[in-house]
Amino acid sequence: MRIAIQGEPGSFSHEAALKARPEATILPCALSAEVFAAIDEDAVDAAMIPIENSLAGSVLEHYDLLLAHEVAVESEWLLRIRHNLIGVPGAAIEQIRQAYSHPVALAQCRRFFVEHPEIEAAPFYDTAGSVKQLMELRDAGVGAIASVGAAHYYGGEILLADIEDNAENYTRFFLIRTRKRLEPEPRPDKVSLAFKVENRPGSLVEALQVFAGMGTNITRLESRPVPGRPWEYVFYADYQLGEPRTADLALEMLAKHCSMVRELGRYRAAAAV
Repeated sequence: MRIAIQGEPGSFSHEAALKARPEATILPCALSAEVFAAIDEDAVDAAMIPIENSLAGSVLEHYDLLLAHEVAVESEWLLRIRHNLIGVPGAAIEQIRQAYSHPVALAQCRRFFVEHPEIEAAPFYDTAGSVKQLMELRDAGVGAIASVGAAHYYGGEILLADIEDNAENYTRFFLIRTRKRLEPEPRPDKVSLAFKVENRPGSLVEALQVFAGMGTNITRLESRPVPGRPWEYVFYADYQLGEPRTADLALEMLAKHCSMVRELGRYRAAAAV
């Protein structure tokens, strides 16, 4: 199985992909748009994308891309995120003046930077990529923030472990495929969808009443602006699924109150481990 990820080998997306499919061949991509292009072009069988972090919130670009492409969520995965300050072999934490990492990872380590004001947070396109760059620079004054796997993959040395702000730091990942390649989950208990309501009083309440009327619990709701349409929004929702027919009924009823409804996937909710 070929799985595309955004980021370098050793990244958290790489780890999540191998957690889902240990035998998979991983295709690293520099940009998220390249990940979705690889799926569209059948260069890969699937992609693993981060969708939400318990500390930093949603990966909004990926919601936009899910809606823009003919893909669907096949399964959900949770990964415990442990961040580490990594340096070149032989470096000491006292030498570090800059620490590179993905902006989301830096946001999850704010307390570390408060406690070490001499170290500047430097944004980079990828966590594992920051370690790769570190080992190319061979500068003892530069560090990277990434996983243990990234340190081992590129030969970096962990100077300080578990520097994230909170130990309950998890990222939700979606394993996605084109709809023609999708292998439906036989016992789904969760659904992700997108919908757009008319710009009039009460329209959102009417849409949400669909879920309330079915006794369905919405576990997540977020709005995103519609590109090129100022002050118009798409709502993304996750809800718990009691039985498969509930999802079909929800789509049918939402269509009566929404100008657009699209199901993004039916899958089993992942458990934190």
